[in-house]
Amino acid sequence: MRLLVESWWQRLIGLAERRLPALTRHRLPESLPIRLHRRRIYILPTRFGLIFGVVVFAMLLGALNFNNNPALLLTFLVASIAVLSFHHSVAQLRGISLVALRADRVHAGDHVEVQFCIHEDEGRHRPALMLEQDGQEVCCSAVAEQTTLVCVQLATTRRGWQSVGRWRLWTEYPFGIVWAWSYLHPEQKILVFPPPETEAPSLPGEARNEPGTQYRAPGDDWVGLRDHRAGDPPRLVAWRASAHSDRLLVKEFADPVGKAVVLDYAALGALAHEHRISRLTRWVLIAESRQLSFRLRLPGNDLGPGTGPDHVLACLRELALLP
Repeated sequence: MRLLVESWWQRLIGLAERRLPALTRHRLPESLPIRLHRRRIYILPTRFGLIFGVVVFAMLLGALNFNNNPALLLTFLVASIAVLSFHHSVAQLRGISLVALRADRVHAGDHVEVQFCIHEDEGRHRPALMLEQDGQEVCCSAVAEQTTLVCVQLATTRRGWQSVGRWRLWTEYPFGIVWAWSYLHPEQKILVFPPPETEAPSLPGEARNEPGTQYRAPGDDWVGLRDHRAGDPPRLVAWRASAHSDRLLVKEFADPVGKAVVLDYAALGALAHEHRISRLTRWVLIAESRQLSFRLRLPGNDLGPGTGPDHVLACLRELALLP
Protein backbone atom coordinates (compact mmCIF):
# COMPACT_ATOMS: atom_id res chain seq x y z
CA MET A 1 0.00 0.00 0.00
CA ARG A 2 2.78 2.40 0.90
CA LEU A 3 4.63 1.74 -2.37
CA LEU A 4 1.39 2.35 -4.29
CA VAL A 5 0.82 5.70 -2.54
CA GLU A 6 4.45 6.77 -3.13
CA SER A 7 4.20 5.81 -6.81
CA TRP A 8 0.96 7.78 -7.17
CA TRP A 9 2.56 10.75 -5.39
CA GLN A 10 5.61 10.77 -7.68
CA ARG A 11 3.36 10.62 -10.74
CA LEU A 12 1.37 13.58 -9.43
CA ILE A 13 4.53 15.60 -8.83
CA GLY A 14 5.85 14.70 -12.29
CA LEU A 15 2.55 15.77 -13.90
CA ALA A 16 2.62 19.06 -11.99
CA GLU A 17 6.20 19.77 -13.06
CA ARG A 18 5.31 19.13 -16.70
CA ARG A 19 2.22 21.33 -16.58
CA LEU A 20 3.45 24.20 -14.43
CA PRO A 21 6.47 26.19 -15.70
CA ALA A 22 7.15 27.48 -12.18
CA LEU A 23 8.04 23.95 -11.10
CA THR A 24 10.38 23.25 -14.02
CA ARG A 25 12.35 26.47 -14.33
CA HIS A 26 15.03 25.26 -11.93
CA ARG A 27 15.77 21.95 -13.64
CA LEU A 28 18.89 23.30 -15.35
CA PRO A 29 22.16 23.40 -13.37
CA GLU A 30 22.88 26.68 -11.60
CA SER A 31 26.09 28.36 -10.55
CA LEU A 32 26.86 28.75 -6.87
CA PRO A 33 25.74 30.25 -4.60
CA ILE A 34 22.13 29.05 -4.92
CA ARG A 35 19.79 30.97 -2.60
CA LEU A 36 16.27 29.81 -1.82
CA HIS A 37 13.68 32.60 -1.92
CA ARG A 38 9.89 32.53 -1.70
CA ARG A 39 9.40 32.19 -5.48
CA ARG A 40 11.23 28.87 -5.64
CA ILE A 41 9.72 27.19 -2.58
CA TYR A 42 6.67 24.98 -3.15
CA ILE A 43 4.13 23.68 -0.65
CA LEU A 44 1.55 20.88 -0.61
CA PRO A 45 -0.39 19.13 2.18
CA THR A 46 0.96 15.87 3.50
CA ARG A 47 -1.19 12.76 4.01
CA PHE A 48 -1.47 13.68 7.66
CA GLY A 49 -2.41 17.21 6.59
CA LEU A 50 -5.24 15.93 4.39
CA ILE A 51 -6.64 13.84 7.26
CA PHE A 52 -6.20 16.82 9.58
CA GLY A 53 -8.19 19.00 7.18
CA VAL A 54 -11.02 16.46 7.05
CA VAL A 55 -11.14 16.34 10.86
CA VAL A 56 -11.23 20.14 11.17
CA PHE A 57 -14.01 20.31 8.57
CA ALA A 58 -15.97 17.67 10.50
CA MET A 59 -15.49 19.74 13.68
CA LEU A 60 -16.80 22.79 11.85
CA LEU A 61 -19.90 20.94 10.63
CA GLY A 62 -20.61 19.56 14.09
CA ALA A 63 -20.20 22.97 15.75
CA LEU A 64 -22.52 24.61 13.21
CA ASN A 65 -25.08 21.82 13.44
CA PHE A 66 -25.38 22.09 17.22
CA ASN A 67 -24.81 25.87 17.25
CA ASN A 68 -22.02 25.35 19.78
CA ASN A 69 -19.98 28.55 20.13
CA PRO A 70 -17.13 27.00 22.20
CA ALA A 71 -16.77 24.27 19.58
CA LEU A 72 -16.66 26.91 16.83
CA LEU A 73 -14.00 28.81 18.79
CA LEU A 74 -11.94 25.64 19.17
CA THR A 75 -12.32 24.81 15.46
CA PHE A 76 -11.20 28.24 14.29
CA LEU A 77 -8.34 28.23 16.81
CA VAL A 78 -7.05 24.90 15.51
CA ALA A 79 -7.48 26.01 11.89
CA SER A 80 -5.64 29.29 12.49
CA ILE A 81 -2.71 27.49 14.12
CA ALA A 82 -2.56 25.15 11.12
CA VAL A 83 -2.54 28.09 8.70
CA LEU A 84 0.26 29.77 10.67
CA SER A 85 2.27 26.55 10.41
CA PHE A 86 2.22 26.96 6.60
CA HIS A 87 4.22 30.16 6.99
CA HIS A 88 6.71 28.50 9.33
CA SER A 89 7.21 25.58 6.93
CA VAL A 90 8.06 27.92 4.06
CA ALA A 91 10.25 30.04 6.35
CA GLN A 92 12.27 26.91 7.17
CA LEU A 93 13.71 26.97 3.62
CA ARG A 94 13.60 30.68 2.79
CA GLY A 95 17.00 32.33 3.12
CA ILE A 96 19.06 29.13 2.94
CA SER A 97 21.94 29.15 0.43
CA LEU A 98 24.14 26.46 -1.06
CA VAL A 99 27.51 28.22 -1.16
CA ALA A 100 30.03 25.47 -1.98
CA LEU A 101 30.60 21.79 -2.68
CA ARG A 102 33.53 19.67 -1.49
CA ALA A 103 34.48 16.12 -2.41
CA ASP A 104 37.22 13.68 -1.42
CA ARG A 105 39.53 11.93 -3.88
CA VAL A 106 37.69 9.01 -5.45
CA HIS A 107 38.31 6.33 -8.07
CA ALA A 108 35.64 4.99 -10.38
CA GLY A 109 33.59 2.22 -8.76
CA ASP A 110 33.86 3.65 -5.25
CA HIS A 111 31.45 5.90 -3.36
CA VAL A 112 32.47 9.51 -2.87
CA GLU A 113 31.48 11.67 0.07
CA VAL A 114 30.25 15.06 -1.14
CA GLN A 115 29.86 17.89 1.35
CA PHE A 116 27.12 20.46 0.75
CA CYS A 117 28.03 23.76 2.42
CA ILE A 118 24.65 25.25 3.43
CA HIS A 119 24.60 28.77 4.87
CA GLU A 120 21.79 30.39 6.88
CA ASP A 121 21.71 34.18 6.59
CA GLU A 122 18.49 35.25 8.36
CA GLY A 123 19.59 34.57 11.93
CA ARG A 124 17.24 31.65 12.66
CA HIS A 125 17.88 28.02 13.52
CA ARG A 126 16.41 25.63 10.91
CA PRO A 127 15.84 22.11 12.30
CA ALA A 128 14.37 19.05 10.57
CA LEU A 129 15.63 19.64 7.03
CA MET A 130 15.90 16.73 4.60
CA LEU A 131 18.19 16.52 1.56
CA GLU A 132 16.99 13.86 -0.86
CA GLN A 133 17.91 12.30 -4.21
CA ASP A 134 16.76 8.96 -5.68
CA GLY A 135 15.58 7.60 -2.35
CA GLN A 136 18.69 8.68 -0.43
CA GLU A 137 17.71 11.00 2.43
CA VAL A 138 20.01 12.91 4.78
CA CYS A 139 18.59 14.71 7.79
CA CYS A 140 20.27 18.00 8.67
CA SER A 141 19.74 21.38 10.30
CA ALA A 142 21.02 24.89 9.57
CA VAL A 143 22.55 26.91 12.40
CA ALA A 144 21.75 30.63 12.52
CA GLU A 145 24.18 32.72 10.43
CA GLN A 146 26.61 29.82 10.08
CA THR A 147 27.67 27.36 7.38
CA THR A 148 26.65 23.75 7.91
CA LEU A 149 28.27 20.78 6.17
CA VAL A 150 25.85 18.12 4.95
CA CYS A 151 27.57 14.91 3.80
CA VAL A 152 26.01 12.68 1.15
CA GLN A 153 27.28 9.57 -0.62
CA LEU A 154 27.40 9.33 -4.41
CA ALA A 155 28.17 6.23 -6.47
CA THR A 156 30.72 6.52 -9.29
CA THR A 157 30.79 4.31 -12.36
CA ARG A 158 33.32 5.82 -14.77
CA ARG A 159 36.29 8.15 -14.80
CA GLY A 160 36.02 11.83 -15.70
CA TRP A 161 33.73 14.62 -14.62
CA GLN A 162 30.54 13.56 -12.83
CA SER A 163 27.59 15.80 -12.06
CA VAL A 164 26.30 15.98 -8.50
CA GLY A 165 22.73 15.93 -9.80
CA ARG A 166 19.48 17.53 -8.72
CA TRP A 167 18.71 17.37 -5.01
CA ARG A 168 15.48 18.18 -3.21
CA LEU A 169 15.61 20.06 0.09
CA TRP A 170 12.34 19.67 2.01
CA THR A 171 10.78 19.87 5.42
CA GLU A 172 7.50 19.11 7.21
CA TYR A 173 8.35 21.23 10.23
CA PRO A 174 6.69 22.16 12.57
CA PHE A 175 3.53 19.99 12.60
CA GLY A 176 3.82 17.79 9.52
CA ILE A 177 0.63 19.27 8.05
CA VAL A 178 2.27 20.61 4.88
CA TRP A 179 5.31 19.61 2.89
CA ALA A 180 7.55 22.48 1.71
CA TRP A 181 10.34 21.81 -0.76
CA SER A 182 12.77 23.33 -3.22
CA TYR A 183 15.49 22.06 -5.57
CA LEU A 184 19.28 22.42 -5.55
CA HIS A 185 20.96 21.64 -8.86
CA PRO A 186 24.56 22.94 -8.78
CA GLU A 187 26.56 22.99 -11.99
CA GLN A 188 29.78 22.08 -10.16
CA LYS A 189 31.11 18.62 -10.96
CA ILE A 190 33.47 16.23 -9.21
CA LEU A 191 36.45 14.61 -10.91
CA VAL A 192 36.46 10.81 -10.70
CA PHE A 193 39.89 9.21 -11.13
CA PRO A 194 40.34 5.96 -13.09
CA PRO A 195 39.97 2.65 -11.24
CA PRO A 196 43.40 1.18 -10.40
CA GLU A 197 44.24 -2.27 -11.72
CA THR A 198 43.70 -4.91 -9.05
CA GLU A 199 46.85 -6.98 -9.65
CA ALA A 200 49.32 -4.81 -11.51
CA PRO A 201 52.92 -5.94 -12.12
CA SER A 202 55.81 -4.24 -10.38
CA LEU A 203 56.93 -0.80 -11.47
CA PRO A 204 58.84 -0.67 -14.77
CA GLY A 205 62.61 -0.74 -14.24
CA GLU A 206 62.16 -1.36 -10.53
CA ALA A 207 65.15 -3.73 -10.43
CA ARG A 208 67.41 -0.95 -11.68
CA ASN A 209 66.17 1.46 -9.03
CA GLU A 210 67.11 -0.44 -5.92
CA PRO A 211 68.36 1.70 -3.03
CA GLY A 212 72.06 2.35 -3.25
CA THR A 213 72.46 2.96 -6.99
CA GLN A 214 72.84 6.69 -6.31
CA TYR A 215 73.42 8.68 -3.15
CA ARG A 216 72.69 12.17 -1.92
CA ALA A 217 75.18 13.48 0.64
CA PRO A 218 75.13 14.28 3.45
CA GLY A 219 72.72 11.73 4.84
CA ASP A 220 72.11 9.19 7.57
CA ASP A 221 73.13 5.86 6.02
CA TRP A 222 76.74 4.72 6.15
CA VAL A 223 78.16 4.35 2.65
CA GLY A 224 81.85 3.56 3.14
CA LEU A 225 85.30 5.08 3.54
CA ARG A 226 87.02 7.67 1.40
CA ASP A 227 90.23 9.68 1.46
CA HIS A 228 90.39 12.65 3.74
CA ARG A 229 89.66 16.05 2.18
CA ALA A 230 90.32 19.50 3.57
CA GLY A 231 87.43 20.63 5.72
CA ASP A 232 86.29 17.17 6.89
CA PRO A 233 85.39 17.27 10.62
CA PRO A 234 87.64 15.19 12.90
CA ARG A 235 84.67 13.20 14.26
CA LEU A 236 84.28 11.51 10.85
CA VAL A 237 87.85 10.26 10.70
CA ALA A 238 88.08 6.45 10.82
CA TRP A 239 91.11 6.21 13.10
CA ARG A 240 91.25 2.41 13.31
CA ALA A 241 90.98 1.96 9.54
CA SER A 242 93.53 4.73 8.99
CA ALA A 243 95.96 2.97 11.37
CA HIS A 244 95.91 -0.10 9.13
CA SER A 245 96.41 2.01 6.03
CA ASP A 246 99.03 4.44 4.86
CA ARG A 247 96.49 7.26 4.35
CA LEU A 248 93.84 9.10 6.37
CA LEU A 249 90.34 7.71 5.80
CA VAL A 250 87.00 9.36 6.54
CA LYS A 251 83.59 7.75 7.08
CA GLU A 252 80.99 8.87 4.55
CA PHE A 253 77.22 9.02 5.14
CA ALA A 254 74.55 9.61 2.48
CA ASP A 255 70.91 8.88 1.62
CA PRO A 256 70.26 6.32 -1.13
CA VAL A 257 68.20 7.60 -4.04
CA GLY A 258 67.16 6.09 -7.34
CA LYS A 259 66.42 7.41 -10.77
CA ALA A 260 62.91 8.59 -11.58
CA VAL A 261 60.58 5.76 -12.55
CA VAL A 262 59.17 6.24 -16.04
CA LEU A 263 55.49 5.32 -16.49
CA ASP A 264 54.94 5.32 -20.23
CA TYR A 265 51.54 4.91 -21.87
CA ALA A 266 53.10 3.94 -25.20
CA ALA A 267 55.08 1.10 -23.58
CA LEU A 268 51.81 -0.70 -22.77
CA GLY A 269 50.84 -1.20 -26.40
CA ALA A 270 49.64 -4.77 -25.86
CA LEU A 271 46.81 -3.60 -23.55
CA ALA A 272 43.49 -1.95 -24.34
CA HIS A 273 43.11 1.78 -23.80
CA GLU A 274 41.20 1.62 -20.50
CA HIS A 275 43.40 -1.21 -19.25
CA ARG A 276 46.48 0.94 -19.83
CA ILE A 277 44.93 3.80 -17.87
CA SER A 278 44.05 1.46 -14.97
CA ARG A 279 47.58 0.05 -14.84
CA LEU A 280 49.17 3.51 -14.94
CA THR A 281 46.82 4.60 -12.15
CA ARG A 282 47.93 1.68 -9.99
CA TRP A 283 51.58 2.47 -10.67
CA VAL A 284 51.04 6.13 -9.72
CA LEU A 285 49.49 5.04 -6.41
CA ILE A 286 52.38 2.62 -5.76
CA ALA A 287 54.92 5.37 -6.45
CA GLU A 288 53.01 7.68 -4.13
CA SER A 289 52.98 5.14 -1.28
CA ARG A 290 56.74 4.55 -1.68
CA GLN A 291 57.49 8.27 -2.10
CA LEU A 292 59.29 7.58 -5.39
CA SER A 293 60.08 10.18 -7.99
CA PHE A 294 58.32 9.27 -11.24
CA ARG A 295 57.55 10.59 -14.71
CA LEU A 296 54.22 9.98 -16.46
CA ARG A 297 54.27 9.95 -20.25
CA LEU A 298 50.90 10.22 -21.96
CA PRO A 299 49.93 10.95 -25.57
CA GLY A 300 50.68 14.63 -26.05
CA ASN A 301 51.69 15.20 -22.44
CA ASP A 302 54.71 14.51 -20.24
CA LEU A 303 54.51 15.11 -16.50
CA GLY A 304 57.43 15.09 -14.14
CA PRO A 305 59.70 13.80 -12.90
CA GLY A 306 58.37 14.69 -9.52
CA THR A 307 56.91 13.47 -6.26
CA GLY A 308 54.49 14.65 -3.62
CA PRO A 309 50.70 15.14 -3.46
CA ASP A 310 50.53 17.89 -6.09
CA HIS A 311 52.40 15.82 -8.67
CA VAL A 312 50.27 12.73 -7.91
CA LEU A 313 47.01 14.68 -8.26
CA ALA A 314 48.17 16.22 -11.52
CA CYS A 315 48.95 12.78 -12.94
CA LEU A 316 45.64 11.29 -11.78
CA ARG A 317 43.80 14.24 -13.28
CA GLU A 318 45.43 13.75 -16.66
CA LEU A 319 44.64 10.04 -16.56
CA ALA A 320 41.00 10.75 -15.66
CA LEU A 321 40.56 13.17 -18.55
CA LEU A 322 42.53 11.22 -21.14
CA PRO A 323 40.26 10.77 -24.20
